[in-house]
Order: sequence, then C-alpha cells, then structure tokens
Amino acid sequence: MTRVTHPLDPLTTAEIDVALAAIRAREGGDPRLRFVSVELREPPKPAVLAWRPGDTLRREAALVLLRRDTGATIEAVVDLAAGVVSDWQLLALDQPPFGQPAVMLEEFQAVERAVKRDPAWRAAVARRGLSAAEIDLVQVDPFSAGHFGYAAEAGRRCVRAVAYYREQPNDNGYAHPIEGLVAVVDLNREEIVTLVDEPVIVPIPRKKRNYEAKDLPAPRTDLKPLHIVQPDGPSFAVDGWRVDWQKWSFRIGFTPREGLVLHQLSYADDGRERPIIYRASVTEMVVPYADPTANHYWKSAFDAGEYGLGRLANALELGCDCLGHIHYFDVPAVDDLGRPMVMKNAICMHEEDYGILWKHHEFRTGVHETRRSRRLVISFFATVGNYDYGFYWYLYQDGTIQLEAKLTGIIQTAAVAPGERYRWGGMVDDGLGGPTHQHFFNVRMHMMVDGDEGNSVSEHEFHPRPWGTDNPHGNVFDLVSRPLERERDAAREADGRTGRYWKIVNPNRTNSVGGAPGYKLVVQPSPLMLAQPGSYVHARGGFAAKHVWVTRYDPAERYASGDYPNQHQGGDGLPRYIAANRDIANADIVLWHSFGHTHVCKPEDFPVMPVEYAGFMLKPNGFFAANAGSDVPAARDAASIRHGGGCCG
Repeated sequence: MTRVTHPLDPLTTAEIDVALAAIRAREGGDPRLRFVSVELREPPKPAVLAWRPGDTLRREAALVLLRRDTGATIEAVVDLAAGVVSDWQLLALDQPPFGQPAVMLEEFQAVERAVKRDPAWRAAVARRGLSAAEIDLVQVDPFSAGHFGYAAEAGRRCVRAVAYYREQPNDNGYAHPIEGLVAVVDLNREEIVTLVDEPVIVPIPRKKRNYEAKDLPAPRTDLKPLHIVQPDGPSFAVDGWRVDWQKWSFRIGFTPREGLVLHQLSYADDGRERPIIYRASVTEMVVPYADPTANHYWKSAFDAGEYGLGRLANALELGCDCLGHIHYFDVPAVDDLGRPMVMKNAICMHEEDYGILWKHHEFRTGVHETRRSRRLVISFFATVGNYDYGFYWYLYQDGTIQLEAKLTGIIQTAAVAPGERYRWGGMVDDGLGGPTHQHFFNVRMHMMVDGDEGNSVSEHEFHPRPWGTDNPHGNVFDLVSRPLERERDAAREADGRTGRYWKIVNPNRTNSVGGAPGYKLVVQPSPLMLAQPGSYVHARGGFAAKHVWVTRYDPAERYASGDYPNQHQGGDGLPRYIAANRDIANADIVLWHSFGHTHVCKPEDFPVMPVEYAGFMLKPNGFFAANAGSDVPAARDAASIRHGGGCCG
C-alpha cells in the first residue's frame, strides 16, 4: 500500500525501477528477456471512485515479457510497495488461436540483419539488377505477418519483410519498391522461414522522390508570420496529471499500446462536477490493403496491437507540431531491453480559437451578441513504419467532446511495369502505384454520464411520415427511437440517409425538461471493412464490421481486437465480447466506435501525403438546462483591432 497523488497516475520512474528490479530478481537478470510493455495496472473502478487524497491504495505494475530464446510470452504483475512479483502467467500463444505480443523496435533491426545475410535473398535482389554494394543499401521493411493458416508460420513469432532500393541512405525507398520479393522472418531465430521470389517481370522504379527540405521545390516567399500569443498565459491549470480548463476536469494517462488516455472526464455545472466518461482511448486500428499480389495481400497492420501507438509516440516540437502556449507531458517508459527512459514531449496540450461559439443579431432592437469558441487540444503523434498518425482530443466550452485522427506520412507503394496502369489502386508517378487500402480506428469510451448508477443507449433516426390526415401537406417526418437492451442489439451501422445517431443517458437522473440527461454520439461518414466475410483480415479486424458497439463493462475487455492480435487467427475482440449478449440497459457500459477512411492513392499523396481527417463528436443532449456556453465572455482581441477588426459582444 503506497500513498499516491492519484490511483490513475502513470507509473513514476521510481516505480518502474522497482518493477524492473522485481522481474530481474525473479529471473536472475536473464539477458534474453525482453520487455514488450510496462504500465500501471489500473485499480478497480469502485476503488478509484472511493479514493480520496491522503488515502492509500495498492499500486501495481503490469508487464508483458518475451523470451527471445524460447519465444515464451509472460504476463506479470509487480506489487510496487512490496517490490515483488505477485503474479506470473505463461501464455500458450503457440497454440490456436495463436497470437503474439507487439513487434519491438529491437526486432526491426534484427529483421534487416537476418534478411541481408541470407544468400537466397541476396541472390534474388541481384537478379533484379543490383550490385553487392547496392544490396547493402536496400531498405528492408518488417511488416506484421498477419495470419493465413500457413503451417510453416504456426506458433512462430514472424514478420514479413519487403524491400526498397536506395541509391544512398537518405533516399526515399518507397519510390523504389522491389516487387515480387517477400521474406518471412522468424524473429526469435533471426532467420528466413519462407522466401517468396517471383519471376522478375516488373523493374525497380528509379525516379527519385525525396522530401528533405533540400530536395523540395524552393519555398514560398509570400507567407507572412502568424503568431499565436497568450500574453497572460493559458486558461488551463495542470497539477501533475490532472487538468482543469473552462469547467472541464480530467486526468491524463498513457499506455504503451494505446498512447494517450483520458480519465474521469467531467464538467462543472452549477457548482456540481458532473462525470461524462470514466476512461477514453484509441485501443486499435487496422489498415487492410486491396492488392492480391505477393507483396501486398497480407498487409493488414494492427498498429496499436501489433506495434504499440504509445511505444512509437513522437517527441513533439514546440512551434511545429503544436502552436501557442504549450504544455508538454513527459512519459516515463521502458525500452525493449528493460532500460528506463523518459519519452520527452510525448503529449501536447494547448488552446485554440475555433471560430463562432454562438451568435445572433436582432435587427428589430439592434442587440448583437457574438461569442467566440475556444477549445482545449490534447494530442500525440505516433509514427508506425511509413505512416504517421495524430490523435487529437478536443474539449469545447459548450460541453462538446471530439476526437480527430490525422493521417499523414508515406503511402505503401507498388512497382508497375512500363506502359501499364496499376490494377489495384492509383498511379502516383511513372512506374509507381499506391495500393487502395482502408484505415480503421476504434475508440473505447467507458461511459459514466452524470453518475455511476448506470447508463443506457438508444438509437434514433428520422423517417418521413406517410401522407394522411396527420400529414396533409407531406412535410412531417418523425424521430423513431428504440432502446438497445442487449449487446448483440447494439452492434450497429451508421446511416446518413436517416440521420441515425445514438444517445447515452443516465435513466436514474432527471433533466430540466423531465427526461434523462445524456450525450449524443455524432458520427462522420465512415466506411466499414470491405474485405470479404470469411477472409482472415475480416476475421481478425471484426471490430471494423460495425460502426457502434456497446458492451457491459468487463475489466478484461480492453481492446477492440483482443489482447494479442499479432498473428492471431481471428474472432477475438468485440465480436467475442458481445457473444454473451449481456444486458446493457441501465448498466455499467462501454461504448466503442469504429471509424475510418478508404484511401485510393493519387499523385498528390506522394512523396508525403497531406493530412486526411477522421473522427467523431459527443455532444450534450439534454445534459444541460441551457446552452452551456452562455457564460463565455465577449472577446476583444487587440491585435485584430489594430488591423481594422472590432470586438465581439
């Protein structure tokens, strides 16, 4: 039992040291042991809600360990006060339905070593016209292997490796894919298991498409500086991992798999702190490709479960990734070898102007009131191989919550024979195609709307009313609603034609107009998984088959794709969670939302693609008695006035 600032605070560097020492004391400092993840084992929700400053509470670290010699995976728990291992579970991941821990950065380097020392691989590259010196410069990209029922890969820890020509080390290899060559590499043995080497038909594209500043066109000269200035400082207050801003309060968390986590998100209303979400995070994403050829059919990366969004978080740079008066959060972490480190500037927080919050000009009386909207931005960026993903949570002064995913980076590429068009996507340059693919994200929100008594979810959509005596002019349409009472009822798809939306309410409370206080899930137009049912990628990424899922809270159900999607044969995660068909009416529930983007590549996406956006909103719906932004003060911006502007209100 230890005294802590708060039970949900991420592990401190001192606690990480204790956890690592406990594991090494048990294992004798085994150099073959790898640390896939080390994080806080979050206490049970009732214990967290009952905790008060000054109380003591058990602090535990949860670890996923891997033995590089045997391939064994262990889940361990360390009691941080006692400094001892309190639980040690050896997982049977070498048996169906299989699964592996996330691929580690150390293993990326091991793949290149294994591939480049293999004589058959080197001979295959040489047949494509490269010299020995050029082969040494080839870029080798490890890519999660997926699962396709291949006997040679069953129970092994594998990745597939594709290759790209580079004239010099800083070349953008994605401009020069080597087609028809794929190595399946056993990560523990550091050897090629299977080598796919097709007849050489498509030459390597040689046109350079680099993107360093020196390789780009001359920069524009007519762009004047734009400064975001807050001379009196920001409006938020930070106390450790707690943040208060504009009636909002919440706690920051961070895990190796999910990255940024928001805990205990609440809004102060008339002197009362009203909870909305207990815990929110992005738990998974999958990127399936639509090219059936040897280099691409297997590509379906689960970037959270197979790599770890938190492990791959960027160190954000002031004035570049974030603008304005910035507060950065550094995150204590552990590398693959079990060495403590600190991820500098892993999380960025700042305020942004967001245009008009509300406005009306009454021409009869001359009353003109306008209020500008400001939002708080909490974000992080992760680079997963060729793609870069930003995850931005926005909080608004009127009680709205938004998550926006920003997609950028470099597309996967395919070589195309001279004079031919690329069949499986779009042409991006001479002899170079980009495979059509999809990006799916899944956000998990443990709801707690207006209290912990229980929440319910209902579905709503609009339907035109038939002509009749109650619709004589044909202008009437109805809001049709139904409760979602069991888990299988609540695996749902969006429908823009009917304006379908979902409400999460607390049926144990009454709002100002006699209903239940609630929030509304506002979805953006978003695709669903287009891979065929029965395919391995569809089975493994089942969470992307529906837009909305609701489950009864179970602390063991943390991830949309299950605990170990890497090389898992499928069927885990949300489809398995809802099989029990538990009651979700007036219960402790989790709302899961899958959303994404279907990407048909085009020349404008290369060499680095402009940002694409995907996301959703949660908007108050009967939660407040009036516009929660009514008390936002009128704004007067001196800089705007100097340039001929005015004031608002």
